[in-house]
Amino acid sequence: MEDDVSTEAIADVEKRLRYISGIIKQNGRKILNNYPITSPQFIALQWLIEEGDLTIGELSNKNGLAFSTTTDLVDRMEKNELVERIRDIDDRRVVRIHVLEKGNSIIQEVIRKRQEYLGEVLTNFSIEQTDTLNDLLSFLYEQMRCVNEK
Repeated sequence: MEDDVSTEAIADVEKRLRYISGIIKQNGRKILNNYPITSPQFIALQWLIEEGDLTIGELSNKNGLAFSTTTDLVDRMEKNELVERIRDIDDRRVVRIHVLEKGNSIIQEVIRKRQEYLGEVLTNFSIEQTDTLNDLLSFLYEQMRCVNEK
């Protein structure tokens, strides 16, 4: 039992992750202020770029938003020429959301700026510390996925 993580250590990890998440969101919003997209649109575009064309239902599940909210979100993105709706070639009843060049380039620029920010934050980390941090975050992510699949 001595290998078990203490309740206090768990509370400290949760608190630090919450604070880090808040700082990342705050900085992300600051970066997005220079672009014609909202935070929910940014998240939706990221999912579409990472996963490929998705239906409204699939995108709703990824975003954790209601179907109607996602439909409104896609309507606004389509109006701003960030995405387009495309009928599935195998099943014409299925409509997929496809990211257009404008949406793709905005996401790439925003991610580049986020990475520049992180690079600035990591300036005082050694290469070994950065590698260790990356390894631990990867391990944390995998463990979270495993627990969520239960």
